[in-house]
Amino acid sequence: MSISKPIAYADFEAVDIRVGTVVAAEPFPEARKPAIKLRIDFGAEIGVKKSSAQVTDHYTPDALVGRQVAAVVNFPPRQIGPFMSEVLTLGFPDADGKVVLIGPGLPVPDGGKLF
Repeated sequence: MSISKPIAYADFEAVDIRVGTVVAAEPFPEARKPAIKLRIDFGAEIGVKKSSAQVTDHYTPDALVGRQVAAVVNFPPRQIGPFMSEVLTLGFPDADGKVVLIGPGLPVPDGGKLF
C-alpha cells in the first residue's frame, strides 16, 4: 500500500477523530461480514453513539466494554443492514488483514479530539 497524495493541514483538521469508551457491545449476526454493534460514550458534548465494527477476529463483545477507542464522529450516519452506524471506529490491519482497534495507551477523558 502506498502513501496517499499529500493533503493540507486543514483537510486533516476537517476529520473529527475523538476518543470514547465502549459502554455496550453485542454480536451483529445480521451483518454481511461478522461484526459487533458498539455503543461508545464520547462524553457530555457528543454523547453516546452507535457503531458497527468488523472486529470479531480479535475481540468479543464482553472484552470491548470499558475499552477506549478512536472514531471519526463527523461522517454522516450509515445504514448497515438493520443498524444505523453513527461513527466510524478506527483500527489498523494486523499481518493477516484483521482489524486491531486503536485507542490511547493511557486513559484520557472521553470526547478528546485527536491532534
